[in-house]
Amino acid sequence: MSADTTTYHEPEPELRDRTIAAGEARVAVFTRTYPTTVEDLWDACTSPERLRRWYVPVTGDLRVGGTFQQVNMGSGTIVICEPPHLLKLSLGKGADEIELRLSPGSDEGTAMLEIQHATTLDSHEIGGQLYDAIFCMGGGYYPRLLALDLHLRGTLPEDYDSTAFHLNAEMRPTIERGSTAMAALLAEREGG
Repeated sequence: MSADTTTYHEPEPELRDRTIAAGEARVAVFTRTYPTTVEDLWDACTSPERLRRWYVPVTGDLRVGGTFQQVNMGSGTIVICEPPHLLKLSLGKGADEIELRLSPGSDEGTAMLEIQHATTLDSHEIGGQLYDAIFCMGGGYYPRLLALDLHLRGTLPEDYDSTAFHLNAEMRPTIERGSTAMAALLAEREGG
């Protein structure tokens, strides 16, 4: 099977469960293949200069055991760093764990990124309203994965503001699709 890397395809998210340091967690999983090497994808996901373009500005002690800060998203600790294949982060004093797993794609010149975001939280507050924490992940990751794709292709607009993507009218449909995809997974879990 050949992965089409000429156009962007949104991830088909999964919902899993696992135990993390803070307890039982729900895990949102997003997998995408990008038209680049594992090494370049790793650099895009770990280099502060590149993160600020498509994700958010990240600063701090960027080594195992070090604490980092993400603009508008709080701080965390680097738990595991095995370049260029695995990065594990702890956020919210351990309430959340994020794993980035990188591997060669099925086609030459492609790389696969799997993000696993585990949370022990039931909800997040956005604009004074509570939403299911998993629901929020769709609206957060979908536009960021699209921005990463555009960054890797060299087509991310120079004026793209990674800290205010949610205010960008062109990103609203992507945010909505991500939230809808996660809502469908939650409904399936409740119904199944």
